[in-house]
Amino acid sequence: MFINNFDPVAFQIMSFEIRWYSLAYILGIVIGWSLCKKVFIKDPDINEKFDDYIAYLIIGVILGGRLGYVIFYNFSYYSDNIFDIFKIWQGGMSFHGGLLGVIISSFFFAKKNNQNPFSYLDQVSLVAPIGIFFGRLANFINSELYGITTNIPWSVVFIKVDDLSRHPSQLYEAILEGIILFLVLIYFIKKDYLRKPGLISALFLIFYSLFRFFIEFFRVPDEQLGYLVLNLTMGQIISLVFVTIGTILFYLKNEN
Repeated sequence: MFINNFDPVAFQIMSFEIRWYSLAYILGIVIGWSLCKKVFIKDPDINEKFDDYIAYLIIGVILGGRLGYVIFYNFSYYSDNIFDIFKIWQGGMSFHGGLLGVIISSFFFAKKNNQNPFSYLDQVSLVAPIGIFFGRLANFINSELYGITTNIPWSVVFIKVDDLSRHPSQLYEAILEGIILFLVLIYFIKKDYLRKPGLISALFLIFYSLFRFFIEFFRVPDEQLGYLVLNLTMGQIISLVFVTIGTILFYLKNEN
């Protein structure tokens, strides 16, 4: 059993706090950006525009992540407290919302430059697991998105939550949605799946959604929602939607 009593603040400069979650976002973006530019992007036109694309990507992640949380996970509260939507520093981001934000912003950018949006989305899909890995580690440090109670040897007590032993579901996600998903996608690009824009994006949707669906069984659902249809969580229901979209997309792009 491990005792988790980490400070969510990485360091402080005078009254300005730098939190681990902020560093996770920064690390994920910087490392992913660098890998795309130096390793994965083969098309010189995409490489040239990629720096400009990053600005669209960041806006899509932040706006989509926040609005996704508001709509999918806590709509009743925010509909009565509209101005709290803007208080991002209080927490509340949805991965699936951020994913939708990235998709929408990518289509806008690609249309503006007369390019295929999947040429960008495939690159993002390849490096997204890196950001997910750091983000889930930050969730673990912050004692959020924790798991259900258990007596397994590697259980964790999150002091900021209670004194119960729980699954470190954040670390499960870091491993599956981060490390394993990254290796799976690398395997497929070695099989030349980048030759057809959209295939890597589809595979990302499929495998991420399957991993997320499985791990949700070990994670405490959002308090304001609990378990929903068929005793599934909101995360599992949305994952089923995305795995369906990913499967259809893979079929359509593989046929072309």
